[in-house]
Amino acid sequence: MIQTASPGPGHQPGQRAYRNTTVALFLAGLVTFATLYCTQPLLPLLAQVFSLSPTQTALSVSATTLTLGIALLFLGPISDAIGRTNVMLASLFATALLTLLSAFSPTWTMLLAARALLGVCVAGLPAVAVAYLREEIHAAAASRATGLYIGGTALGGMSGRLVTGALADLFGWRAAIAGIGLLALACALAVWRLLPRSQHFVPQPLSPRVLTSKTLALLGNRVQLALMAVAFLGMGAFVAGFNAMGFRLAAPPYDLSVGVAGLVFLVYALGSWSSARAGRATEEHGSRTVLLGGLTLHLAGIALTAAGPLPLVVLGLSLVSVGFFAAHGVASGWVSANAVHNGLGTGQAASLYLFAYYLGSSTAGTAAGWAWSGWAWPGVTVLTGGLVLTALALVLLAGRTTRRSNTK
Repeated sequence: MIQTASPGPGHQPGQRAYRNTTVALFLAGLVTFATLYCTQPLLPLLAQVFSLSPTQTALSVSATTLTLGIALLFLGPISDAIGRTNVMLASLFATALLTLLSAFSPTWTMLLAARALLGVCVAGLPAVAVAYLREEIHAAAASRATGLYIGGTALGGMSGRLVTGALADLFGWRAAIAGIGLLALACALAVWRLLPRSQHFVPQPLSPRVLTSKTLALLGNRVQLALMAVAFLGMGAFVAGFNAMGFRLAAPPYDLSVGVAGLVFLVYALGSWSSARAGRATEEHGSRTVLLGGLTLHLAGIALTAAGPLPLVVLGLSLVSVGFFAAHGVASGWVSANAVHNGLGTGQAASLYLFAYYLGSSTAGTAAGWAWSGWAWPGVTVLTGGLVLTALALVLLAGRTTRRSNTK
């Protein structure tokens, strides 16, 4: 029989262990996304340095997210068997060291290879973090703690882009990536000191038969499938928009430098706030309602970026960040909660959700280069808006299907 985590009370707000856990995973999420997307604001600069097209430079992001998604399929189940904390710590230290090494890549091919390997190293944190929180945090505060972790990922995405943009303007792209590597190492050390060891983790058997059984059970769960689709579409739209935005701001009529254009990523701070708020809102209004609200804001932001004036573009990006991170925070917490409710492996559930999430980032992020090269920003707007509209339709359809089944 497959064992599930002990339903112990868990850490609660006000306790030192709760504070240490939330701070540690906030920092872990920050550094993970800072390293993952540190080349995004550098795309126009890398295109110049290595004489590449927008689609080719976008691979420095897409290659990382693709290998990350593949690695998640293995690291989630492994963590179900050997534990959460060791996987997370190994991931953080390996990520820091590889980021520092990638800063000294002499050719584009070697840089791309280093970024692909980075995706494997990064995967250990997102594969495990939400499952760890669901096991170690009291159930009444789990959504709130998950929202704080997602907030850390939002700030990580922002700080990584801001730091690399500023350092690239002053010292070049190598110093920019090296700076993120040093930040990653500092955060890894802090997490090592702060993160409490697991108290409620119960190992599950690691075998092909068990993994196949759990995967089939998860893929047969209607809620899990819907959330995986939302992850693919929402993350794809989000990354595609920001990938292309760097090229848009570097071109007329804006003609911004890498460092100045990177300031638009300050809107990620709003995503950090919205993910935490969304976690609290689910306790009052339910996951589905908050998820629909987040996706609606994301779509409204995409529409607003079609405007020409820069302040309206930034306002649109702000709504995109608020909506996306709210939706992601709710969906990722819902995945683990649904897995626990149905007696499924939380690590495996999180892995499948994040596999879809990063697959969306890789495919749509690369497609954004084609859309920009062929049709400029209107093409990017159609691409990203279509993805979010599809996500909204899926959530609405899943809700109708659930209500009909409940009446039978």
